[in-house]
Amino acid sequence: MCADTFGVGIHLTDDELRVVVHVPSDIDSGWTDPEAFQSLVADVVWDRLDRRPVLASIAAEYDTGDTVRLGTVTLEPDGTVVDHDLDDPLGDR
Repeated sequence: MCADTFGVGIHLTDDELRVVVHVPSDIDSGWTDPEAFQSLVADVVWDRLDRRPVLASIAAEYDTGDTVRLGTVTLEPDGTVVDHDLDDPLGDR
């Protein structure tokens, strides 16, 4: 199996904050269900970052239409987390 690195961000719309997953163009063929791996990536993010404060700070500091980068998650198709580089974008304030 080969691990893939997904970029992760939060996109602000008028009505909601959406987790966006940037998928590599050369993704491993073991990923057969896009909804499943996107959900898995989101789960990894919220296992490592404190969801409420992160989303609240993004909503307060960014504008509709912005996409705020949280970092990357590297996963194998079986769901194994190989690595991550995630950070609250406003954590240093």
